[in-house]
Amino acid sequence: MPRAVYLLALGIFAMVTSEFVVAGLMPQMADGLGVTVPEIGYLITAFAVAMAAGGPFLTVAVMRLRPRAALLTLFAVFLAGNVLAATATTYGAMLAARIVTGVAAQAFFGVSLSLCSQLTRPEVRGRAVAVAMNGLMLGTLLGLPLSTLVGEHFGWRAAFWVISALALFAALCTALGIPDADRPAGGGGIRGELAVFKRRKLWLTLLTSTFVIGATFSAFSYFNPVLTEVTGFSAGSVPLLLIAYGAATVVGNWVVGRLADRYPVRVLLCGLVLNAVFLAGFALTAHLPAPTVAFLLGIGLVGVTMNPAMVTRVQRAGNAGPLVNSIHSSFITLGIIIGSSLGGLAIDAYGLRSPLWLGAAMAVAGVLTLVPDLVPGLVPGLVPGLPRRSLTRPAEGAAERAADAPEPVAASSRP
Repeated sequence: MPRAVYLLALGIFAMVTSEFVVAGLMPQMADGLGVTVPEIGYLITAFAVAMAAGGPFLTVAVMRLRPRAALLTLFAVFLAGNVLAATATTYGAMLAARIVTGVAAQAFFGVSLSLCSQLTRPEVRGRAVAVAMNGLMLGTLLGLPLSTLVGEHFGWRAAFWVISALALFAALCTALGIPDADRPAGGGGIRGELAVFKRRKLWLTLLTSTFVIGATFSAFSYFNPVLTEVTGFSAGSVPLLLIAYGAATVVGNWVVGRLADRYPVRVLLCGLVLNAVFLAGFALTAHLPAPTVAFLLGIGLVGVTMNPAMVTRVQRAGNAGPLVNSIHSSFITLGIIIGSSLGGLAIDAYGLRSPLWLGAAMAVAGVLTLVPDLVPGLVPGLVPGLPRRSLTRPAEGAAERAADAPEPVAASSRP
């Protein structure tokens, strides 16, 4: 695996840590900025919306640059946003800072995943994505508790300064350790990138990712109240359970990364079915500690860990360019927004177990989006006018067809 892929994981770790930092410092930030805790909560929403809506536009803005230059530009924007957050004295300044960092983080994901595909052989691209996505998993596992610890001992501004230092270190590693690769070939510039979005198959593939992540986050967003108020765990034990959950995501990401190149659709099918079972089981037994822990770890293994398979499938349905990857990240973020917001509404109407049932339903909906790939003959009709011949390079297309028969690789562009 090229060293550059591990450096991309470091950059993603910095971005994800910044994304989660507000969640762990809400009371301190509310006191420091003279606002309420719910208003601080809106900063989390603003970050997510900025990622989903603004990230693709910033991606387009840096597409003319070589990948390393694009990454360094995005680091500069991200660093500026974090410095603004660390020095903000008003709520408006902090809101602007979170929007800037959210947009930069989303664009960074898109360019990074595109570069992963550019730097690695076709048969190991899913594994490379898994390595890069370890930055996401470790950000969930370590970034949130570490930034919270720093904020509690040295103040919430110190947490943003630490993230800024981490981003600066990651940028330096990027400048020194990532090769100055050419812009991705075969994309045809912005017009070529936009052209693939005419494929209805690509939109259905993106929708699958929304359901995969939405199913998990409808539950994950409310683990704390479910574990304390329904299961009966103490507040002090919840962080340990969430660390165990994060460790499960690291393991699951490793396993999925090994399978994503050969069996992306089958991996997603198994992941969605198992996640639906685990979420439903959690909902049914949430009052019992032992099964609750088992189902919690199961969700960690098969939830957000589907990222390598999702990225592989989207790149085969579209291309490996930065815009496709950025739009894909927007659909993932949309899943987070939908899952967490609908989960909150469900709690108001039906109680604390309802987000778990909602997650199970979204997982089933995700399975339905896979049907055209699983039932022979549906996919050509889904993408009218798309030639049946492979648009991949001959060797790559043959390898993919042999490896994962249900995957419609014969109608995909070069991954």
